[in-house]
Amino acid sequence: MALRIMTADERLSASENKTSLAVFGPPGVGKTTLIRTLPADKAVCLDLEAGMKSVQDWRGPSIPIRSFSDFRDLVVLIGGADPSQPADGFYSAGHFAHVQKAFAESGIEDFLKSRSIIFVDSITDLTRQAMAWAKQQPEAFSDRTGKPDVRGAYGLLGREVIQALKHLQHARGKTVIFVGVLEKVTDEFGASAWVPQMEGSKAGRELPGIVDQVISMQLFGRDAEGGWVLDEKSAERRLVCTSGNPWGLPAKDRSGRLDMTEPPDLSALLARIDGRGAPAAALTTHSTSV
Repeated sequence: MALRIMTADERLSASENKTSLAVFGPPGVGKTTLIRTLPADKAVCLDLEAGMKSVQDWRGPSIPIRSFSDFRDLVVLIGGADPSQPADGFYSAGHFAHVQKAFAESGIEDFLKSRSIIFVDSITDLTRQAMAWAKQQPEAFSDRTGKPDVRGAYGLLGREVIQALKHLQHARGKTVIFVGVLEKVTDEFGASAWVPQMEGSKAGRELPGIVDQVISMQLFGRDAEGGWVLDEKSAERRLVCTSGNPWGLPAKDRSGRLDMTEPPDLSALLARIDGRGAPAAALTTHSTSV
């Protein structure tokens, strides 16, 4: 049966107490190095950008991914079949069975079952791989002229990426961490805003509604009063975790357990979200920025 009643004890058990996070930061801030704060025996990195050089001392495993099709196959292995999908659709029982058969000799399915934390680095590169795939599909060409249709490709990109992220986010007992690039965009009126860097706009708009937590990683310094200020020349990194922060950074805390900024330690952050970590001391924040 697809429907069942889940008790509070089941929901709060270790296998169900999972979290989904999106962590965004500018290039070079050290987003990938956050994986060092995760247990090597529980986490796996889905490496979409060949960016493991900075964490070559981390003893956990990684899976290099060079195409959106490969990512989709890994997602269905992690999340299992989606009963709502048509028989010939991606993430259906048929797709799941096909991928299980294709990887039967590799041991990868059993390996993924043993990992409770999925670190996706990065969602920015995922959308680029998805765009390369989308441009080759029939929907990316005009029915009338046969020429490439950019709007069709972007529409397909958005639908497919969101479906993949939702399927992974629903994987039972898996904490999923999506890492992506954050960029500052200035419009024609001179107004600036921090936004996730992705191909297309649909994935960027909908991702915050899919995950439990949205976090921005930035460099901070201290002002004369001891408050945090954005400072691109500083070496101190902080995670901005709550919306309405004075720096206008993307953030969302569904747990209600995080401070406005937290240290760059994902294991400690997950413990706080799950109610296992002690509250941090209140910190002064100021809106001064670079």
